Amino acid sequence: MQVRQLGEQVINQIAAGEVIERPASVIKELVENAVDAGASQIDIVTAAGGKTLMRVADDGAGMRQDDLKLAIRRHCTSKISDDDLFDIRTLGFRGEALPSIGSVARLVIQTRHGEEDHAWAIAVEGGKEQPIVPAARSKGTQVEVRDLFFATPARLKFLKSDRAEAAAITEIVKRIALAYPHIGFSLSGADRQPQSWPAARGDEPHLARIAQILGPDFVDNAMEIDAAREGVRLTGYAGLPTHHRGNAQHQFFFVNGRPVKDKLLLSGLRGAYADVLARDRHPVVVLFIDLDPALVDVNVHPAKSDVRFRDAQLVRGLLVGAIKHALVQAGHRSSTSNAAVALDALRKQSPQPGWPSGATSPAYGSAASVSASAHGFGATATAERWAPEAFRPLEAATNPMQGFAEDRVSEVQNGFSALATPSADARAHDLPVASEKTELPLGAARAQVHETYIIAQTGDGVVIVDQHAAHERLVYERLKEALAKKDVARQILLIPEVVDLPEEDAARLAERAEDLEKVGLSLEAFGPGAIAVRETPAILGDMDIQGMVRTLADELAEWETADSLREKLDHVAATMACHGSVRAGRRMRPEEMDALLRDMEATPLSGQCNHGRPTWVELKLSDIEKLFGRK
Repeated sequence: MQVRQLGEQVINQIAAGEVIERPASVIKELVENAVDAGASQIDIVTAAGGKTLMRVADDGAGMRQDDLKLAIRRHCTSKISDDDLFDIRTLGFRGEALPSIGSVARLVIQTRHGEEDHAWAIAVEGGKEQPIVPAARSKGTQVEVRDLFFATPARLKFLKSDRAEAAAITEIVKRIALAYPHIGFSLSGADRQPQSWPAARGDEPHLARIAQILGPDFVDNAMEIDAAREGVRLTGYAGLPTHHRGNAQHQFFFVNGRPVKDKLLLSGLRGAYADVLARDRHPVVVLFIDLDPALVDVNVHPAKSDVRFRDAQLVRGLLVGAIKHALVQAGHRSSTSNAAVALDALRKQSPQPGWPSGATSPAYGSAASVSASAHGFGATATAERWAPEAFRPLEAATNPMQGFAEDRVSEVQNGFSALATPSADARAHDLPVASEKTELPLGAARAQVHETYIIAQTGDGVVIVDQHAAHERLVYERLKEALAKKDVARQILLIPEVVDLPEEDAARLAERAEDLEKVGLSLEAFGPGAIAVRETPAILGDMDIQGMVRTLADELAEWETADSLREKLDHVAATMACHGSVRAGRRMRPEEMDALLRDMEATPLSGQCNHGRPTWVELKLSDIEKLFGRK
């Protein structure tokens, strides 16, 4: 077989295949170049999802004529000093983006350096370079890309619809805009509605930009993150567990200003929210990691979306620890969106003129569908909480003989007997009087509704507590605390369990035997391709040892952690807490209800149960008055 040197055009097309995956890849490269050029305003225009036109204009430093000649040639860059690939302080650095784009599209660059009299322009079409000519342009650079992949038409078949490609471009621009709030961005074109994110000013520019892109709702329900360890700093904002989404599209990570989608960071995020969020829900975060460039390798992938940390576990541990600390600091705080959904459901259930009392508006559907879709909860539970019948017995309890049969009165009083006489009297039970209620965030218990929900009065509203969900969280936190204070009890297997594994997996487990011992799993090498398990955590009971060990081996191979076992223990603790909690349907004494409220105020993460559902909802008095037309 004869070995030969490939032609320059083929080499460029191969490089383009690595760097230019779709129109969004082109926009990413061009916008990053504009950021590196010191731009204060970047304007992006697209057509047909970027397939026929992409134009990126900035007011940055621009290029001289000689620099422009080199910019379209491979491996030419101004962003690496002393050829040190481990000291990358810019977004772009490879020197492959512009020649790769020019090899598969029609590329025109216009640029003007501040020290030159006029601008220069150069065109590249299908890898064929045209002479540099003078151009008319103020300071900065404009790069125009037309007919992407016209030189490699086979790749056009792999592009998605215009709308999907346009959405991908929007997502890329949003991520870069979040990282650089001092830069203004605009996005327009024939394939989209114009969007603009002006440069953020003030003391908290990142927060202002986050509000621009993610909306004020996230800002209202976010926890500030600021932590550092061994030269690595983590800052940004993480959403409360009760402020979640159905996918991971609202998770933004930045490493030294570079938007990344790193598996290690996503794994750490899942670990941080593991016991406060349902498995099919995703938190909203905007987090920035800053560290010495020598401690991170950004040269892992041509698209530069992946990075490799020198000390991956340090970064992951910092991420998990910082978010868990913020969750603890948040205490019983819950998402403000819970009350908004509750009020919205109540409004849509209000009787309308001409309808029978208690009828549901056909224009809105049932309250169950509204609340369940917003939070991902079961519709049945939501309907029980917010059905209009739940409020009708209050009137009956006050005037039981008006329009109700005797059997209906009995049914009503069984469900709402506590409301006829308040179940928590401040004087009788030494509870705070009205002037002191504001010091207690969850207020004083006043009633138990349907033997499931506690009604508490605060200084400026009403709190509704799900007694089972709240107590489940309290029990779970106590179990975790007990696990942390002492070694995990272990059970010795009468006959050691031998697990056959690939030799490299068995060796990896044997190397981490000491770490696994701390969480109650005792194992040792049993020949070149097997592991013998001698002790397991007693709390796990009868378990699938073979499956657990294989899962551990897979996880160690990918993440180099043993977190799956810890998560297993947490899951068991959560199950124990669920079965050991105050059940729905149990009547509680007034002092028990108030003790539950006080424990919630003192317990971290009590704003949501172990499954990520809210444990309480607060309705402000002003909102309740609006429901009744008093404001």
